[in-house]
Amino acid sequence: MWTLAVAVAAGATMITPALAAPGGGDGPSGGIAWRDCTDAEFTGMRCGTIRVPVDWSRPRGPRVELATVSRPADDPAHRVGTLMLNNGAGRSAIEQLRLAMRSGLPNIAGDMAKRFDLVALDPRGVGHSAPVQCSEPLRPEGVSYFAKDRRAFQRLVSHNRAFARDCVRHNGQVTANVDAVSTARDFEAVRKALGERQLNWYGILESTVLGRTYADLFPGRLRTMVLDTALDDTHGTLGRIFNEAAAAEQAFDRFAAWCTGSPDCALHGRDVGAEYDALVARADHDPIPVADGSHRPVTGEDIRVVTQNYLNISFIQWPKLAEAIAKARAGDAVGFAVEPDRTFDRVQAQAQACLDMARPARTFQQVTRVRKRLAAISPHLGGAVSSWTAYAGCIGSPIRPKPVDAGGRVHGAPPALVVQSTHQAMALHSEGRALAAQLPGSVVLSREGDEYSMFLMSKCVRDATNRYLTDRVLPKPGTICTD
Repeated sequence: MWTLAVAVAAGATMITPALAAPGGGDGPSGGIAWRDCTDAEFTGMRCGTIRVPVDWSRPRGPRVELATVSRPADDPAHRVGTLMLNNGAGRSAIEQLRLAMRSGLPNIAGDMAKRFDLVALDPRGVGHSAPVQCSEPLRPEGVSYFAKDRRAFQRLVSHNRAFARDCVRHNGQVTANVDAVSTARDFEAVRKALGERQLNWYGILESTVLGRTYADLFPGRLRTMVLDTALDDTHGTLGRIFNEAAAAEQAFDRFAAWCTGSPDCALHGRDVGAEYDALVARADHDPIPVADGSHRPVTGEDIRVVTQNYLNISFIQWPKLAEAIAKARAGDAVGFAVEPDRTFDRVQAQAQACLDMARPARTFQQVTRVRKRLAAISPHLGGAVSSWTAYAGCIGSPIRPKPVDAGGRVHGAPPALVVQSTHQAMALHSEGRALAAQLPGSVVLSREGDEYSMFLMSKCVRDATNRYLTDRVLPKPGTICTD
């Protein structure tokens, strides 16, 4: 949730924690096997596992074990309930809770930490919950997400088929059951195991859509919903991709404008957009080496794919993007050499995307039309955003998608607090309104700025969030946080 900023600021990477030994099924089926956590960040907390059906349509079939961590409320006498933490597709809620604890969460979060048990559950296939692991690389050298001819398109399709089959070999039925509906059913199993009549929900990006899915499947089971950086999936898969491409391009233009005028930018005073475009074209023609030899030479597509990650938190990442561009222009592309397979647990996110995304563009002609529209929407980044790369990685996959219907009003959901930046590289501001419209009575709290996940960055957002969580009082429609 809020901890992406902390992770970036600390230069943290996702690591395997020394969690308490898993229950291994020694707890009753349907219950959580709890033990005291053993690692320092989780002192005083409980680590647990719960076993749920791999395929919820076969409740007596094989089971998968999910990992969870529970932090008790600091003020149990005034405890309100349990707040479920969710951190988006492919991202570990447990590791994000760890980073939040390192950043001093109890001293910053206020009533969220005082009056709620915080429960981080790694969704199936993610983090510590039977993570999807594959031996095939996600995007090997020579495979492009932007195939410009039929031969390149066939290489992409052939690789996607091989990648999916490899994942099935390594993970069995789990690979085909990490969809949003199955995950939502897991959260309901956890609610029952916790003995809570209702849960409180804090979701980010894909987890905002997961929260809506849970509310739709289990009406009345959510007391509150905080949806941070909401996504709009009401216009289908391609609509969502085009929205994200537009958001990332707008963020890049804002970065370029800042860079031109700020002495803190390594490209100060230059035409940043033109220099970036020239760098991409140069790298596509002649890949730029990484000076220390730790990675293969970087292509223009590599640069574009990595750029979005630099745009999410302006005061931390924008100077780093400028440095990466300047260094690559000088012949060292180390700043763009992040392995796509490792970025935000892309393999695990990829498995989920191939189930949750419908596939309206399957042929070379259809994909070419989409690629051309992306280029028009996003002339600098070319549409190289996370939703497109995920979609492109599904073309030709034999795993059948299970997309969730969206757009209708959700009955039995609480009025939600939707927190949305006015400018952000992952989602347009308008997407907050689109998701809020599906949840009657919901309010969009806007935060002026370019940041993703705003709880730690804005006292205004923290205060509004805590008031909503504790008292179920929403801010007035149209409220904008400017701190």
